[in-house]
Amino acid sequence: MKIKRRKKLTINGLSKGGKISVYIGMILMSIIALFPLVWVVISSFKGDPLAEPGFALPSKLVFDGYISVFKDMNILRYFGNSIIVSLTSVVLSITMISLSAYVVARTEFKGKGIVTALLLSTMFIPATAMTFPVYNLVNNMGIHNKHSGLIFIYTCSGIAVSFFIIKNYFATIPKEIEEAAFIDGCNFFQTFTMIIFPIARPGIMTAAVLAFMNNWNEYYWSSMVLIDKEKLTVPALLSQFTTSFSTNYNGLFSAIVVIVIPPIILFCCCSKYFVEALSGGAVKG
Repeated sequence: MKIKRRKKLTINGLSKGGKISVYIGMILMSIIALFPLVWVVISSFKGDPLAEPGFALPSKLVFDGYISVFKDMNILRYFGNSIIVSLTSVVLSITMISLSAYVVARTEFKGKGIVTALLLSTMFIPATAMTFPVYNLVNNMGIHNKHSGLIFIYTCSGIAVSFFIIKNYFATIPKEIEEAAFIDGCNFFQTFTMIIFPIARPGIMTAAVLAFMNNWNEYYWSSMVLIDKEKLTVPALLSQFTTSFSTNYNGLFSAIVVIVIPPIILFCCCSKYFVEALSGGAVKG
């Protein structure tokens, strides 16, 4: 069986005017996306961002915020907390979602539509609506103020988006590949781990990266579940710069810059998986 990759989407088929419009649109979107980040970076080098607002360059470069973040607040400890919580929850959630998405996408069973609808319906439930039952459940399980409690919440959060991405990618893989694997003696689990999983890696990695960035940037549950300061994740740490009487904007902006660096690096390293997943880069026979 001849296997070939689908052609990637390009703009070579557009007219000159169409290409110019596309480039102008991409430039505008880039400016809009980078606007707040550039503003925060510039403000982090100002001694008093309120005295020098906007995009005005600082009259004097001030590194006190960065020194305070690494030396006084020991942000590396909170980085470790975020990495442990985010990675563990991503591994657990993506493993479960990949298996369930594979069954839904590749097999026929009674109630398949209901199962799919139930999983996707979680996309429309806001986190605030689930605050009391989830918080009460975490307390009853005895995992309040523990990283395991946050991991439990993150593992069960964002199921709909990851399921949608992975299921749709599984659906693009020809069934002939599975049939050939069964003929060669592979069982259902071996077919998934040895054949389907490597082919669907772009879709699975896309869902994993999106889940990681969502967990890394999550503030609502991290500030509610974790109480002890040494257990906080980096988003919850930002509240330490604000008191009832004042806000340390220089330290706050410096911490924000440090916090957003890991997701940016992760996205740059895994951007090829996004391209393959969004362009339908599976195989066809």
